[in-house]
Amino acid sequence: MPEWVVVLLALAAAVTSALGIVIRQRATLEIPQEEGVSATMFKKLLRNRLWWGGTVVAASGYGLQALALTWGSLILVQPLLVSALLFALPMSARLAHRRVTTHDWVWALVLTVGLTAFVTMARVHPGNYRPLPAVWILATVLCVAVVLGCVVGGARTEGRNRALLIAAAVGVLFGVVSVLTKVTVQRLDEEGLWGTLIVPAPYLVVILGVAATLLQQSAFHAGALQTSVPTMLVLEPLVAVSLGIVVLGEALAVTDPLKIAVLAVAVVAMAAATIALGRDEGAFEEQLERQMAQRSRAHPQGQEN
Repeated sequence: MPEWVVVLLALAAAVTSALGIVIRQRATLEIPQEEGVSATMFKKLLRNRLWWGGTVVAASGYGLQALALTWGSLILVQPLLVSALLFALPMSARLAHRRVTTHDWVWALVLTVGLTAFVTMARVHPGNYRPLPAVWILATVLCVAVVLGCVVGGARTEGRNRALLIAAAVGVLFGVVSVLTKVTVQRLDEEGLWGTLIVPAPYLVVILGVAATLLQQSAFHAGALQTSVPTMLVLEPLVAVSLGIVVLGEALAVTDPLKIAVLAVAVVAMAAATIALGRDEGAFEEQLERQMAQRSRAHPQGQEN
């Protein structure tokens, strides 16, 4: 499959995922702050049509990501998904009736240039998508330990620390889901449906995907979105690409020193732009939460106007 098709699929996944994120963020704003990281919050979300709508849209984005990973490597596809911020920014602004600032557009341009340079120069050696069990076990143990540590720590803290820890767990989980998705679609292509269903990867995709989605709502709801949003967006591709290299054996097929230097600058620019845009989006979401909380206190449920 031509590389440009993979790039288009990854960008389409980013657009769809951005819309899903914006919709689900709006749904979590209706839940009181004290109910974050709790069964009560999850029950309310399951009864929220807006949240389900956002979840369906996000699932469509995941389907497009899976298609991109069918023909493309983790090293190519995952960094492109951070472009979701480019689309989430105007979507969120339109829904909230606000304007995107010049500062945001500058960072959006930096992210676009970085992504363009990365896609233009990155060439990848395919990996071994049937890694040794020992390598899988070691990677799994490390990821599970990190996620559990973040979730337990997040449940025992509040504010910025909770947001950071839960967001870190979400980023790691979604990174692992991306790797498992690559393994699943590769096996489906080589072994067919039955050969795919007899291995754990597709079932782990579902289990970890659901867990990551629910934790993501807790991260959205924990406050300090200026911390949680960029943490999730940076960690997911970082974990996915790292596991793609270490566990699956993917590698960049670039040897020219100048191209390597340009790729390094592009990656740094993408990370910086992602953090900056994520912080700006998070700052607005926090402002919106405060406004909704003030309106809720001014007009309690059941009170007649």
